[in-house]
Amino acid sequence: MGKSHEPRMHTAEHILNQTMVQIVGTERCFSAHLNKKKSKCDYKFDRDITEQEAQDIEQRVNVEISLNAEVTEEFVPIGRAADLFDISRLPDKNIDSIRIVRVGKYDACPCIGEHVNNTSEIGAFRLTTHSYDDGVLRLRFKLSAPE
Repeated sequence: MGKSHEPRMHTAEHILNQTMVQIVGTERCFSAHLNKKKSKCDYKFDRDITEQEAQDIEQRVNVEISLNAEVTEEFVPIGRAADLFDISRLPDKNIDSIRIVRVGKYDACPCIGEHVNNTSEIGAFRLTTHSYDDGVLRLRFKLSAPE
């Protein structure tokens, strides 16, 4: 994903990715553009999502945010990480360990971005639009300020 200077959006992206895996069976996004006001994630998929799926995704992301889960990191030896995670996008395969970011018990993945310390810092997630074009499902989302 690259380095993010939007920790709230970046952590929400982690939750969205796990939600997409669970609800519609996609892989994690292959491309993300995270901005303070709005963001988007692109998934390889074979169709657009339905309005019911969109509502289910938004609701699940917000439930996970509301759990006030700790966001933690650990460094895992690269060999062990390769058994647990897709590390094909690593820019440098000649490393000893990799940083794994965990959002409570909901999500874990390799990441170098910046994150909040607790999901209570994210704010409410809103899936604003979604579209499908030539094998790419694009989800656009915003966050409200945390309460």
